[in-house]
Amino acid sequence: MDLIGKLQDAARSYHTRRWFFNECGVGLGSMALGSLLGQAMGTHAGADEMSGSNPLAPKRPHHVAKAKRVIFLFQAGAPSHLDLFDPKPQLDKFNGTLPPKELLEGYRAAFINPNSTLLAPKFKFKKYGKNGVELTDLTPGLAEIVDDVAIVKSMVTDAFNHAPAQIFMNTGSQQFGRPSFGAWTTYGLGSEGQDLPAYVVFSTGQKGTSGGAGNWGCGFLPTVYQGVPFRGQGDPVLFLSNPEGIDRDIQRDSLDAIKHLNEQRLGVVGDPEIATRINSFELAYRMQSSAPELMDLTKEDPETLALYGAEPGKSSYANACLLARRLVERGTRFVQIFHEAWDHHGGLTGGLKDQCGKTDRASAALVKDLKRRGLLDDTLVIWGGEFGRTPMVQGGNDGRDHHPNAFTMWMAGGGIKPGITLGKTDDLGFNAVEDKVHVHDLHATLLHLLGFDHTKLTYRFQGRDFRLTDVRGEVVTKLLA
Repeated sequence: MDLIGKLQDAARSYHTRRWFFNECGVGLGSMALGSLLGQAMGTHAGADEMSGSNPLAPKRPHHVAKAKRVIFLFQAGAPSHLDLFDPKPQLDKFNGTLPPKELLEGYRAAFINPNSTLLAPKFKFKKYGKNGVELTDLTPGLAEIVDDVAIVKSMVTDAFNHAPAQIFMNTGSQQFGRPSFGAWTTYGLGSEGQDLPAYVVFSTGQKGTSGGAGNWGCGFLPTVYQGVPFRGQGDPVLFLSNPEGIDRDIQRDSLDAIKHLNEQRLGVVGDPEIATRINSFELAYRMQSSAPELMDLTKEDPETLALYGAEPGKSSYANACLLARRLVERGTRFVQIFHEAWDHHGGLTGGLKDQCGKTDRASAALVKDLKRRGLLDDTLVIWGGEFGRTPMVQGGNDGRDHHPNAFTMWMAGGGIKPGITLGKTDDLGFNAVEDKVHVHDLHATLLHLLGFDHTKLTYRFQGRDFRLTDVRGEVVTKLLA
């Protein structure tokens, strides 16, 4: 065959279907990845800042945000609003008597007979702050910052058992498998830091949460957006340190080889989970330098340690609060502390004293510390559990059952109007009767403060657009500064 014939055959080979897929696979994979990531991010204003190599790159929200980051102090197990925040003289007056029958029509209790007798608050209340907010003496820390927080006494939820209620508070659904509030936040905003996870989780209670990892999961969002559980002492995640005989150079060479292979595969199949894997490997490598410095609380001055009641080298709620401040300083977008310890069906008096002693000082210290460092204005701090407790007694005369009809949360910073009390419950603390705030309304408000229209921060899955607030939710404008 002459030279011209050979060249013609070679040219024809470049137009075969097999050649096209063999040689153009990387390009097609890249386009597919771009399409997938564009679909994932195209539902909010930050889509143009999405980077395939860094899915956690900072992104723009829908409108100017008041809050840039979130610290959620989740008091799992449900603190009693009636004994901490919402004094009811009528409960004192009618202690030991049956509640009105009309109050209990259609009421579903978790464990007790709804006809159980009323139980008076276990502690006395005093007025604090400029507006005379009534609190018990179990929360002296909160009393000191009461003019900086907004207290919502009219929270309501749809669930009355722990696991579904915790999942509902954190994902907007009682069913497992939906993205958490933290995951939606990192999906929408990305991260301001590159050396630590965008979403960090601590667990400081007597046990893990009833709702488990679903409370901080990513659901159907790419897994890069899910929470990363940190331990309270030592390496924040297991196996972060190199094994004996492996130095940084060897590890870097290994990671470069793995990254090259992963990028090749990513280019072929365009699976966002491969991008997540690349990101996690690189983040873990950077964390080998950043995490020890983060966890070393001895670098904090004695005044700050005393403010929180933190003890370097120990695992505690106080240490977690201090670490939360250190994390947001370093660019972490969302920090959540789960303190599962408030489920007082019995032993209410001693239990509340114990848990307030472990949490009140540090919770207040976090707000004070953020404020003095100029971080509170754009950091949203949230405190609360999954529901409230009944006005009726359980466990002899020293316990309360689950109660979804009314409970209390407080918030500070990040565009929250300080020094206010929103909402009201009836004379027995049974139902929210004024300025009712449903969980979906809370989520809509928090997303608004983060710069999002909650109806537009969506993700298409199984043929429809999902959002944190499902099909409900209104922004509570009275909470906005």
